[in-house]
Amino acid sequence: MRWQCWAQRLALVPLLALAVLLAGCALAPTPTNTPALRAEQSAWNGRLALQIEEQTGQAAQSFSAAFELQGTAAQGDLTLISPLGNVLARIDWTPGHARLKSGGNTQESTSLDVLLVQMTGTALPVRALFDWLRGVRTTASGWQANLSDIDQGRLEATRHTPTPRTILRIVFEP
Repeated sequence: MRWQCWAQRLALVPLLALAVLLAGCALAPTPTNTPALRAEQSAWNGRLALQIEEQTGQAAQSFSAAFELQGTAAQGDLTLISPLGNVLARIDWTPGHARLKSGGNTQESTSLDVLLVQMTGTALPVRALFDWLRGVRTTASGWQANLSDIDQGRLEATRHTPTPRTILRIVFEP
């Protein structure tokens, strides 16, 4: 009886040795959100929320979605995705041209800013936003960005002027 118990324990020794050996070969995790890596980044994904406060004659608006963003302020594409995984909207842009696809409809413009207003209901500081995503403090008229949690994958920007007050929150996925 004792011999069977020892035999069972000895049978586990090679498995434990293999586990220790594999653990020793594992690579140390590399940081993915360091300032140096962010400065070179040109693709982001995560969740965003946009809140436009109530203004005289207009109700408050809020919007949230998962997003995939690639490119720069000059050229890129943004896809907004519902919680169920459906594509809500896709916008792509190049210098002098922007296209918004949503719900089977396509709108085109010479300005990304114009299509973003149509899509969100408010103007967004595109050039500054790309800097903020990289952790670079850039000013945008009327906006204040809070980058204090950028290393934890969070960004918040608030527009105080012109009214209505608008808050953009972004949480990045690794």
